[in-house]
Amino acid sequence: MGTEGTISPQVQQWFNAVDKDRSGFITALELKSALVNAQGKTFSETACSLMMGMFDKDRTGHINVEEFDKLYTYINQWLAVFKTYDTDQSGHIEEEELSKALSTMGFRFSPDFIGFLSKRWGQNKQISVDNFIVLCIQIQRFTEAFRVRDTQQNGTVTIGFEDFLNIALSCSV
Repeated sequence: MGTEGTISPQVQQWFNAVDKDRSGFITALELKSALVNAQGKTFSETACSLMMGMFDKDRTGHINVEEFDKLYTYINQWLAVFKTYDTDQSGHIEEEELSKALSTMGFRFSPDFIGFLSKRWGQNKQISVDNFIVLCIQIQRFTEAFRVRDTQQNGTVTIGFEDFLNIALSCSV
């Protein structure tokens, strides 16, 4: 991990403001109060729990300032992509925009899979910024788990049932 000297003053200030007990760590609830989505609202508890899970590798239930800094970077990248495709600034993107957004992030999903994602994460085929972040987190976590197992780097893996369940359960809330 980096040292505090590599953390931007802005991120350090936000972290300190949220770390009410000055423990040097923040929880998912504290994270929720620290982050605001593109609509000026806090993220859902689900989104915050998933965000924590990306960086709370030792499963302590909290993250330190270095982990928060990494999380902050990811969130800002995802929000920038979302805002690019939310051209009317409604706080929602539609199925076609979701496809373009994920493509921008390097994912080449079939139209059928994009349709599935849109139905799963959207309301009336519109994806909120909060659900977009949750979707990005889950895709990121599953992608990391897949890459570890794709030793030949050919886009396929053979996986046992328990390993599959382990991945599925550890990558979701």
